[in-house]
Formats: sequence, C-alpha cells, structure tokens
Amino acid sequence: MKNIRLGAACLNQTPLAWESNCENILAALDEAREAEVAILCLPELCISGYGCEDTFFAEGVQQTALKLLAEIVPATTGLVVSLGLPLPVDGQLYNVCALACDGVLLGFVGKQVLAGDGIHYEPRWFKPWTSGEVREVAIGRKPYPIGDLLFDCGGVVVGMEICRDAWVGNRPGRILAARGADVLLNPSASHFAFAKQEIRRQLVLEGSEKFHVSYAYSNLLGNESGRAIFDGGTLIASRGKMLAVGPRFSYADTRLSTADVDIEATRQDRANSAMANHIGDGATVESKFKLPAPSTPREATQPSRWDSSPPPKEEEFARSVSLALFDYLRKSKAGGFVVSLSGGADSATVVTMIWLMVELGVAKIGRQVFLQKLSHIPGILEASDNADIVRRLLTCIYQATRNSGEVTRSAASRVASCVGAEFLEWNVDALVDGYVDLISQAVGRQLTWDQDDVALQNIQARSRGPGAWLLANLRGALLLTTSNRSEAAVGYATMDGDTCGGLAPIAGIDKAFLLDWLQWMESIGPEGVGPLPALSVVNAQQPTAELRPPSDTQTDEGDLMPYRVLDAIERAAIRDRLMPIEVFDAVRPQFEDFSSEQLGRWVERFFQLWCRNQWKRERYAPSFHLDDENLDPKTWCRFPILSSGFERELESLREVLAKR
Repeated sequence: MKNIRLGAACLNQTPLAWESNCENILAALDEAREAEVAILCLPELCISGYGCEDTFFAEGVQQTALKLLAEIVPATTGLVVSLGLPLPVDGQLYNVCALACDGVLLGFVGKQVLAGDGIHYEPRWFKPWTSGEVREVAIGRKPYPIGDLLFDCGGVVVGMEICRDAWVGNRPGRILAARGADVLLNPSASHFAFAKQEIRRQLVLEGSEKFHVSYAYSNLLGNESGRAIFDGGTLIASRGKMLAVGPRFSYADTRLSTADVDIEATRQDRANSAMANHIGDGATVESKFKLPAPSTPREATQPSRWDSSPPPKEEEFARSVSLALFDYLRKSKAGGFVVSLSGGADSATVVTMIWLMVELGVAKIGRQVFLQKLSHIPGILEASDNADIVRRLLTCIYQATRNSGEVTRSAASRVASCVGAEFLEWNVDALVDGYVDLISQAVGRQLTWDQDDVALQNIQARSRGPGAWLLANLRGALLLTTSNRSEAAVGYATMDGDTCGGLAPIAGIDKAFLLDWLQWMESIGPEGVGPLPALSVVNAQQPTAELRPPSDTQTDEGDLMPYRVLDAIERAAIRDRLMPIEVFDAVRPQFEDFSSEQLGRWVERFFQLWCRNQWKRERYAPSFHLDDENLDPKTWCRFPILSSGFERELESLREVLAKR
C-alpha cells in the first residue's frame, strides 16, 4: 500500500484583491500542512480571482498574478499544490494552473476547454490550450514547461483537468490516466445552480472509476464578483467511491476537505483494466520530492446534514442567496441594507434572507468572526445578539398610500419585528397628490382612474423611490429591490419605483417557487435554523401591489395571470425557446382546468409583455444567478430591445386556436 492524503480547499476570493486572496491561499496551505495533506487542489484562477472580466487583458494584472505566484510558491514546503492564474504566453493569454512542489515551481497546465456559454465568457479573454502541446514560458529569466503536462512527484504522478475540461465527452483525464496519472486534480470555478452539485459528484465519481485514479475537486466559494454565487463543495473520490464531500455555502474564507487514498490500489485497477497505455503526446515533469504519508489517522470530510443527494431546492435557495448577500455587503463596504417592506411575499423574502444571513453566518463562524467581517459598519461590533445584529444591518420601510391596507401594514411591521429589523413607516400621499396636481394642471384636465389607470398606479410606486434612496444614502446602505423573475419576464414593475435599488437578490427566481418557499420557511426552515412562523401573516394574503383604490380588489394574478401558468409559459418560451404554438401545446396538459381560449390568451399576453419590456430587464439592478431560467440580459438571456413582437407567430397561434 502507498497511502497519501489528498486535500481540496474552497476559497472565498475576490477579483484583484491580491492581499486577501494571497492570505486565503496561505491559510489553506497552513491548514493542509497541519492536516498532513500531501497533494492540495486549490480553485481555478485563485490568485487573481475568476471574475476579473476585461481586466484580465491588463498587463499589470498579469504581472501582479505572477508576482504573487512567486511569493506563494516558497510557502508550499512539504506539499504539492495547484495554483490558478492568467498567464501570457507568446502574445496569447491562457487560463492556467501552476503546480508547485515542496517550494519549487514545476510548470503550468493550460485549460483546454473554455467555458463560453451561459454566464461564462472565457473565450473573450483566454485562448484554449491545444491537447498534447507542450512549450516553454519564461518567468523572470527562467524557462518553465507549460501545456499538457503530468508531474511525477517522487513516484506519484499528478495530472489536471481544469474545471470545464471534465465536462466534455473527450475529457483530458482519460489520456492523462493512460499516460500514467495516479491522481487527477480539478481546480474549478463552477458557479452555483440548483441541483448542479449532483452533476459535479457524478463527474468526479466517473473520473475516479473509469480512469482508475484518485480524484480531487476544488471550487470557489461565495459571491466572488457580484452576480455568480460559488458554493464550494469540494469532492475527493477514488476507485469510483466518494470519500470526502466538503460543506457548501460556508461563511469561512477557506474550507479544507481531506481523504486518504491508496495509490497502489488504483494502479492495480488500471493494470487489470483494458485501458491502453498512451505514449507520445504531452510531457512529464519530474521532481524528487517524496510525498509524505500521513502519520495519524484522520476522518474523511463528510457532507453537511442538509446536503443530501439530491439536495432540497429550498435549502439551496436559502443558503445561496443569504451567503451572496453577506459577501456582497462586506465586499462592497456598504453600511447595511434598506428594504421597502410592503408586507407582501417578495419583500418578505428579501428580509428573511437577511435574517438567515445572520442566523447561518453566526452559527457557522461564530458571532465575533461574523461581526469582524462586517467591521466597516459603524457600531456593528457592539451588537449583543443576532437580533441586535439584524437591527444594526437592516432598515425596513413601509410607505403607505390611501390605497394601502391595514393587513399589509401589520404584516410588514410583524415581519420586521420578528427578525429584529428597524421599522420605519410614512405616508407618500402628499407626494403622489403633488405630482398628480402638477401634471393635471400642465395637461389641462384632472387625471382620473377611468382614463389614467396605469399612470396613476405607477406614480405611487415612483413616489416611494426617492425616500428609500434618501434613507439608504443617509445610512451609507445598500437599497435592495425586491422584484422577482416572473414579474421581470412581463415587466410587471415600475421603473424607478419598486425597481429602485443597487441589488436585486431574488430577481433570478420565479414567483410560484417564492410562494412555496415562504410556506416552507414558515413551517420548516433550513436545517439547524428552523422556521420563521411570523411569515404566516404574509402567506395568508393574495399577492397585490395595492396601487388601485381598495374597492377594485386588485391582485397581481388578476392583472397578469396565475403565477404558475406564467412561470410555465416563461419556462417553455424563454428557457426552451419554443414558439407561441409550441408553448401552448407544451403547457396545455399542465392546466386542463382552463379553457384553450383562456390559456391561448395568456400565452399571447406573455409574448407581448415579454417583447414590450426588454428595456426594463436591461435596467434591472444586478441579480444572483440561480439556474438556467435566468433572465439577466448581461449574463444569460439576450433579447433585442426592439423586435416584431412575434406578430407572425402569434397570428398563427390565434388561427390554430380558432379551429380547435
């Protein structure tokens, strides 16, 4: 037997935050060394940060990354470590991982399969490395090998698949194993999406089983650069068995996972298999460093109790958004949050997420560490308990008009009180009346609900914006907008009104799921935290904007269509890219209680509102990416601001329905 201890660490990095990125890497090295790890896998582009965008092109960024690499390499004494960075080679920029061994830089592996779909734009910045190619790159005055490399560290052969390399059919790992790899490392920057961890688990298990290797996967952690959330979730497998699963959505800067593997066992498996030896392409770099064997036993890292296979979507939503809010708050240096709390589902969800941020964060890293990470906020270090932390972080505002009801005011007050937030309320009727009188005089007639319904609704929402912004400015706080994805799809929002804010934390999730999630939060809640029963006052209501006179009994679904119908149509039309007739056929079996005529009208209404309101989606505040139904035009779903509005396709739908 030749046992070694593998380690994989997730890191909470920030683009261009050289000092803190370096500190996290060094902390992971120290922890790995103390845990007797022999080989440590760190995330992709961990030195520079993954989300540097076009600053990757800056020569200063490239040179600083190399400078930090030179500072980190000596700290790898006693370890084999992967270190990711952007690297220029012969006038082209590559996404590479350096391998350092016992304080010596051995060489660089270039990423072969770049992520250029979804939220990723790697081909904009990097060139893919050609399989089998090996060159030299001068660092300072010393040449180093770069390319399709293996590293023989005292008889243990290490190779790398960098993130997306493992997501394709012809994985580099297959050839690396045929060339003799004992261990494969996968340094990744794999963004969070619902249920995506299941895919990662399968890739790691398949790699270890089919390639007859031990496999270590590392990932970034937290809200690295604004929109993408990274869940961590390190994995170590060998011989088709998952040995270690690291915790996800941690509030710590680093989390190390470890497992012991038997190199001789995987070699014997490979020798007994039909895998042919591969000779020729690529090269092997040799080091005389003997990997240390662990002197004491250590239990392999086990997953969190909630993180089952597959993980509950409610848990993933609660933990991903709350961690993203925490990182956005501390990395932006904002002085807290301001939320216009209407008493409805959307704003209650945002407030609940901030409460969960405190509950989960304090539970995971302790109150003092949690507060220290937010020490830029005046007075936060004096917070005595979780409720006091929320009070110092979060201000909720209820902005009433004559169309607001006691039910929503009471719900807003109760939710704010239950989580511990500061609660302010004021009436904006005077502002609304002032605008209405001003325009009535200008146009020479009195505005009325019969003639000016939408305009009179919108001015109420817009009149609430300036006060919320003013309060946020006074506090140096981040104003959060509470729009959800369903409303973004059809433009059911008032620009410069309820869309006011610098961040839209729930704009990536549909309203139907939000309503279900609030029910879950009221009765169950995340493992280790539990429910928030006060949400019953929100869950008992029908969603309403309260922008018409109370006698109209306005509801959101009355204005639009049932949210579950809207979300099904949106999924078919936008995610699945179906045309109107195809959308109707796809959703018809799901909603047999509605007539074909009614469902057809809703399909037509969706397409008309979708096309008419692209300009709004272009203006929404940044939101968190959660799944493949994202509508963010800057990172996921591009659509022209001006188009025909599917006129031909909708006419075809009407003709087909008329014959049925």
